[in-house]
Amino acid sequence: MSEIITVNSEKCVGCNACIRSCPAPEANITKILDDGRSVTTVNPDRCIACGECVRNCLHGARDYIDDTAEVMDAINKKETLIVLATPSIKTVFPQKWKNILNWFRKQGCMVYDVSFGADICTWAHVRAIQKGIVENVITQPCAAIVKYIETYQPSILKNLSPIQSPILCTAIYIKRYLRLTNRIAVLSPCVAKKNEFTETMFVDFNVTFRKMMEYFDENDIRILIDNNDDFAYNFDGEQGQMGAIYPKPGGLRDNLWLHDPDIDVINSEGVHKVYPELDMYAKLAESKKPKVFDVLSCEFGCNVGAGASSQRTLFDIMQTMNDVEKEASGRRKIKGGFFRASEDKILRRFDDELMLEDFVRKYRQFEPSYEPTLEELEPIFNSIGKYTDADKNFNCHACGYSSCKSMATAIYRGINVPENCIVHAKSVLRSQQSSITRQNEKINQLCADVENIARSMKEISKATNAADNRKNDVHDLLNNVIEFCNSTQTMDKEGLASLVEVLENAAIAFDDLNDNVKNTTENTETVNQTISDIRLIVTDIRAVLQGAEVKD
Repeated sequence: MSEIITVNSEKCVGCNACIRSCPAPEANITKILDDGRSVTTVNPDRCIACGECVRNCLHGARDYIDDTAEVMDAINKKETLIVLATPSIKTVFPQKWKNILNWFRKQGCMVYDVSFGADICTWAHVRAIQKGIVENVITQPCAAIVKYIETYQPSILKNLSPIQSPILCTAIYIKRYLRLTNRIAVLSPCVAKKNEFTETMFVDFNVTFRKMMEYFDENDIRILIDNNDDFAYNFDGEQGQMGAIYPKPGGLRDNLWLHDPDIDVINSEGVHKVYPELDMYAKLAESKKPKVFDVLSCEFGCNVGAGASSQRTLFDIMQTMNDVEKEASGRRKIKGGFFRASEDKILRRFDDELMLEDFVRKYRQFEPSYEPTLEELEPIFNSIGKYTDADKNFNCHACGYSSCKSMATAIYRGINVPENCIVHAKSVLRSQQSSITRQNEKINQLCADVENIARSMKEISKATNAADNRKNDVHDLLNNVIEFCNSTQTMDKEGLASLVEVLENAAIAFDDLNDNVKNTTENTETVNQTISDIRLIVTDIRAVLQGAEVKD
């Protein structure tokens, strides 16, 4: 798969927010760089491009790629593109959407309404259910959901609706029924649609609202506000009817209920809800599955897609969606009365004009990753300092995963490292701190020994010429120790400076001895013993410093 989610490693701080927010367990790869930094990149083959990591990265390290630049380049070259406007453009830009479409029109593009394709999508689902072509079905307008099932839950591909999404239904209608061959660009709030377009090959470009507006800003293109608050627009093709409510949670469900209020539909939205429920769905017997499971990756529907870049509140968005629904209901034309007996005339028209098989797709199945056994994970648990059941179920989530087992599995698969376990990191830090404490205790004792020797030298009142020679030997030894301590890099600077200062004072004290010694021999033995003691101290100092594990 092509790369969609991108990572700026210079901005990544290793906070694990991307892993924590990601519903795809193998999409992120954490590594320790040569400079010691922890950086998390993306595996495009296992990423579902839902865009949650982009939303949740507070450091600007995550972004995504769409086709805005290519589309604008084609427009500048005077290519006549077909632009498909998804219905969420009305909720994201309630006062600018018409002038945005007008801008594309002025560049020579043709503009079509994806709400019309959503009406086709509803028709296809209703007929497929009525004819028994599908049994228990998971809806698939959400490209992130499709990629998740293909990649992580291939056992329920048989339940994934074979009916194309509203965008693809629109594109297929344009290509097969209107016989237009122009390249197609979609204006959408969805990052993941790029995967869908690549896999189905009916759409050429995905232009997200966010990147589109960034292009307008960078190129000083001003989109004026339109104070006319109706939702009618003169598209090149037909404007859709109730398909306009697909972007809201349960939008497809509500369309199905217009035609069959008794149909068993359950809906779910949001990355922290829908994906665990899909995993649960995979374990259910067919007899316990709902007739329709209507699912979306984004918690409040496509209106707040990762590529929407809307600054509007949820309440504003839902109010606009309600207004859109009222307007669409007013344009809905029915036959045969209301309620259970009602049916959109447009569905009867689709029966006459369209072929259901034209709007059916197939899916790719990815090879699931091997799931390691608990025995295989045991060495991984040990590598992160987890030996007891309590350790293995600490589940602090700091690594970004939902459990210690998930983290151990990630390490087993080579997509994370033990250093990213905070419990392990704390254990290592405590061990290092303990080592430093022991080292400093030993250094302090050595410093005390050197001070005692210095004091004993001051107390020598008499010495022979031999003692004077011994003094020079001791002086040389002290200077050697000082030189060694100044050059060593194996302990922290504060402790090293303290030791050096003591040794320097000892050398000065011994220099003072030269002015006080007398020509007697009674202290020669004391001087000899002092030299022996200092040699032992030098040996101990070298051992302590060379064995230190902590650097500044």
